[in-house]
Order: sequence, then structure tokens, then C-alpha cells
Amino acid sequence: MTLLYTSDPARGRIWRAIFAEDAADIGFVDPSQSYDPAAIRYLAAWAPSAELIASLPNLEVLFSIGAGIDQFDMDALPPHVRVVRMIEPGIAAGMVEYATMAVLALHRNLIDYREAQKEARWAPIKLTPAGERRIGVMGLGNLGRAVLQTLQPFGFALSGWSRSAHAINGVDCHAGEDGLTAFLPGCDILICLLPLTDETRGILCRNTLSQLPRGAAIINVGRGAHLVKHDLLSLLDEGHLSGAVLDVTEPEPLPAGHPFWTHPRIMLTPHVASMTRPDGAARALIANIRRFAEGRPMDGEVARDRGY
Repeated sequence: MTLLYTSDPARGRIWRAIFAEDAADIGFVDPSQSYDPAAIRYLAAWAPSAELIASLPNLEVLFSIGAGIDQFDMDALPPHVRVVRMIEPGIAAGMVEYATMAVLALHRNLIDYREAQKEARWAPIKLTPAGERRIGVMGLGNLGRAVLQTLQPFGFALSGWSRSAHAINGVDCHAGEDGLTAFLPGCDILICLLPLTDETRGILCRNTLSQLPRGAAIINVGRGAHLVKHDLLSLLDEGHLSGAVLDVTEPEPLPAGHPFWTHPRIMLTPHVASMTRPDGAARALIANIRRFAEGRPMDGEVARDRGY
């Protein structure tokens, strides 16, 4: 039996209909229905409470209904419970659209033109050809690879960095601490798509961002906690960084009066880069449950000791 725990009633209705049509043998309930906690083997949720987890004695797999898993309290999970992040086509498609939009906005100087428009200034900026603009992606998982693949036809010089080694056609790949030092100076626009772990928390700080070339810009579509707020603001004000596109913040939503709201070199969106489509997510979940039941690897399973 699968339990979907969400505050979105519409998602529950969609999932219930898809399970009834495609996976009646698996079984599906949501919190609006009565259920036997001992019958629940699979839990699909965003941030389940420790009390909910403790109430499910036969839970085997916790599925995230989003791309991330950092919202889970891993200490509240029994060691045997496997954790799986959502792999759904809509997540990658939305992220590719957003990252491409943000790269092109920075590449074509839209922050400068936005400020000029406010001041009624007609101020053309000499165009830099795409081939002379270097784009770097931190995080070379499914989303990072999809973004790099979409950016390739524009002609940008592409590079990537991750903790472990990767090989991607047309991309200069780096790995590990030494690789990060070699990677950062070659990024005119840096995109963060890293998972949030103890090792990556605060990775976008003065130490790393100051290694970018002067005039570089950043795009953070990972998690807000990747970024050290004061370091970004000071590097923007000093002119070392020329701009930032931020879709994630810490906290979310930002409180009134937070400097990100009004900083002239920041473009801010409310965590909308990608969104899970309920129908695609339900079918992805069903496919993963069947893989688990057949003893096959699940798409998106997380190594709990690494956090991704």
C-alpha cells in the first residue's frame, strides 16, 4: 500500500485516479482516507514528520514528491528505509527552460538594460559572442547534464564540476577539491545545480565566488543554503560579480526587507525553476514501486551516507 502525504488536494485526486487506472494492485491512499498504518510500505511525501514516519511500522521506501531530498530528516528514518528522489520529465524540462532563460538574460545583459530602463537611459552594450562566453555548471547529475546539452547549440564554452569524475561530450569536466580550483576561473556564468549536503552547504561563498573572473555572474537553482548571502552581496557591491539570478533562497519565502528584494544586480524568482507534474510523478512512482517489487534498481535512489 502507498500513502501520499501532501497538502495539495488536487495532487491527491490525480494520483488516486492514476493508481486506480494503472496500479490497482499496488493500492493507494492519502491522508483524507482511513488506512491501516501497518499496511503502508511506500510513503510519497515532501517533508514527512518524525511522528508520521514512526507511525508506519512496515515502511520500506520513502519517495520524495520533488527533485530534492534535503527536506527529509534522515535521523528520523529507520536505517532500513530506502530514500528515492523524484525523477520526472517535467522537472528536467522546467529546469532546462529556466537555466537557459537565466543564462541568456545574463549573456545579453538584461540586468543592465533593466536598470537603464528604470532611469530612461538608452545605453547599448557591445555584444559578446556566445563562443566567447564561458558557462560552468556545478552538479553533473540528470539536471546538470540536461542543462549543458541544451546550451551546447548556442556555442558557449561549457564546463562542469562535481564531486566525482564525469565525462560529457563537449564539456570540460572537473572533479573534487582540486578540480574546483581549476574550474571556477573559467566560468563567466556559474550555474549551481548541486544537491544540498553537509559538504555543499555554503559552497557559494567568498572563497569560491572570488575565484570567478571579475565581472562573472551566478545562477542558483540548487538550494538557498548553497549561497552565503553576505558574501554574494559584498562581491556584487564590490563589482567582482556583475549579477545573480536566484530561484532559491534561505529562508523561503524571503522576509520583507531582505536585501535580495531590492538589490539592482539580482534577479529573483520564487522557487519556480521546475515543478513536478502530478500525472508524470504518479506514473514515475508506480514504475519505481514495480522496480522495487521486482528487485531492480529504482530511478533516483539516494545513497543515504552521501545524501544524494
